[in-house]
Amino acid sequence: MSTTVQSPSTSAGVIKDTFLWRRKKLSLSVLATATATWVLLEVYQFNFLTVASWLGISIVASMFLWGNLLRILRKKEPDMSGLEVSEQWATEAANTFRGWMEEGVRWVFRVGAERQWYVSVAVVSGLWVLSLLGSLADFLTLLYIGIVAGMTAPVIYVRYEYKIKECGEKAMVQGRKLYDMVDDKVFRKMKHNVFQSKEKKVE
Repeated sequence: MSTTVQSPSTSAGVIKDTFLWRRKKLSLSVLATATATWVLLEVYQFNFLTVASWLGISIVASMFLWGNLLRILRKKEPDMSGLEVSEQWATEAANTFRGWMEEGVRWVFRVGAERQWYVSVAVVSGLWVLSLLGSLADFLTLLYIGIVAGMTAPVIYVRYEYKIKECGEKAMVQGRKLYDMVDDKVFRKMKHNVFQSKEKKVE
């Protein structure tokens, strides 16, 4: 009986275990592959197509040698029937991706229409910082930094979750105080002046 590709939920579990270093060999492989790719493309300035071709050559040559070695030793050849992508998996993966896209669009509009101005300001500031980083480094470097951060930040958060949450709560309290102060001294006065000017015009 042939086995099929893992379902999206199982794949999500594998991804989660990889980033949390619960599967150390797989996590180390991902980090080593990302590092090697970045070094080859950025440090040694190899072309992506060249590196991809080398990788393809290595895989095909290894499979060729392995298959012929099994034939020489008269051993059973590997069963490749399980290497298939089922229609159900493809549909579920497409629906999952569509759900992420829809949630992203909703989040953008939700942040844009947020009544608490500091949420929108924080998002715009974050995107502005990201644009500055984009002007300082190319996409591949930013992607590599993101992978390294993704392989370290979740582990640190899980290990020091209580302390991080405590600091986050304190920061939220201080941010709320700052918001109330700015709202009271700036925006409410602006609203009051606008209403007064409207009343004078009516008179």
